[in-house]
Amino acid sequence: MSKTSQTQEPLSDLERSMNVIIDVFHQYSRREGHSDTLTKRELKLLIEKQLANYLKHVKSQATIDEIMKDLDINRDAQLSFSEVMLLITRVTIATHEHLHEVEDQQQQHQHKHQHH
Repeated sequence: MSKTSQTQEPLSDLERSMNVIIDVFHQYSRREGHSDTLTKRELKLLIEKQLANYLKHVKSQATIDEIMKDLDINRDAQLSFSEVMLLITRVTIATHEHLHEVEDQQQQHQHKHQHH
């Protein structure tokens, strides 16, 4: 069987980003418990190390507990990749909205200065 990697197109930015998300998940999921799920401790670590800028407000254990409870759809006290993807998706959407708000504020600011 021939390797497909030789004929494969180079990965796009989006495809590389997807791979990074999967790799980051595994960096944390393999630390304790099941190797393909996050325990609450692993989730806390992932948020602290990988989402420090986008989830600045998440400092307390109570907030981590809330996030865990919210994402743990099947209530097995661990998060599968798809459950963690819910968090990543929500944070990405919120960041997108925030960037637009900042952009709008900057444009309004520039607009005011142009009229003087």
